Amino acid sequence: MKSISQLTDFYYNKLYPKLKLLEEERKRIKKRIINIGIIYLFFVALISFVLYKNFSLDILAFFLIFALAATKWFYTYLIKDYSIDFKDQIIAPLIAQIDTTLDYAPTQHISSAIFNHSRLFKTKPDRIRGNDYVKGKIDGIPIEFSDIYAEKKHKDSKGRESWEKIFLGLFIVSEFPKNFHGQTVVLPDSAQKIFGDFVGEWLQKNNSLRNELVKMDNTAFEKEFVVYSTDQIEARYILTPSMMEKLLIYKKKIQHPLYISFIGGKIYLAIEYNSDMFEASVFHSLLEYKIAMQYIQTLHFAVGIVEELKLNQKLWSKV
Repeated sequence: MKSISQLTDFYYNKLYPKLKLLEEERKRIKKRIINIGIIYLFFVALISFVLYKNFSLDILAFFLIFALAATKWFYTYLIKDYSIDFKDQIIAPLIAQIDTTLDYAPTQHISSAIFNHSRLFKTKPDRIRGNDYVKGKIDGIPIEFSDIYAEKKHKDSKGRESWEKIFLGLFIVSEFPKNFHGQTVVLPDSAQKIFGDFVGEWLQKNNSLRNELVKMDNTAFEKEFVVYSTDQIEARYILTPSMMEKLLIYKKKIQHPLYISFIGGKIYLAIEYNSDMFEASVFHSLLEYKIAMQYIQTLHFAVGIVEELKLNQKLWSKV
């Protein structure tokens, strides 16, 4: 697989002419958004003032919600063609550079059935959206990933709907080279970080929404993650000392909350970026090194789990 430095060279050396054209398009769109936005905000403020003076606060609140939704729709409409061009001309070639056998579908995403089957989040989403779906094989290991936005719907006593975010980030599925029958889930250890070792461990043990708590022999791993499983022995068979070290290294590289599960012969990973990682930048230059690295590193982190976790090791081949 190509290294990050090789992908960076490709981004600037091979894609630069297209980047320059897209950069000019980005500048025009940014200027247009700002100019239209100023006019739009003026009229929203004016109408809000009139509603506040002459009508009820409920009508004002309804208008502001409508104005917010209209702003989101209008912004999406303005950048639609630019976003499509960016994915066709930049993201697709980057993915092909990693491996020509990878299929890329910009408007598709991981299915809700796969997301729910991972058991990573106990709250079942009522709505799943996403994009930038990639599927293929790396060193013979099947892998698929996409951006995912999972939400839960709530209603208050007046029947008004609101949406709670369950997960927003990159969701990855790959075949795991060991045979197992149970379910093992590895979550960020937020309880011990917030409440300390004693209270945190008590909360972990008494988590009625999860299976049995598994204590691991790696202190560094225990500080970062908490493990639940249907089978204590199988959890340790999967999470060997080597695998725990690899997961710690991977977590350090991505610098974001990491959720992992081992179910049905597969490994599921959810990286909580809290943003759509492959969308075209509008307010920052596409030629900036930081922006380029965001796209390149995210792709490399997704596809790189095969090599990072040694999922292609013949030593672990299934029998």
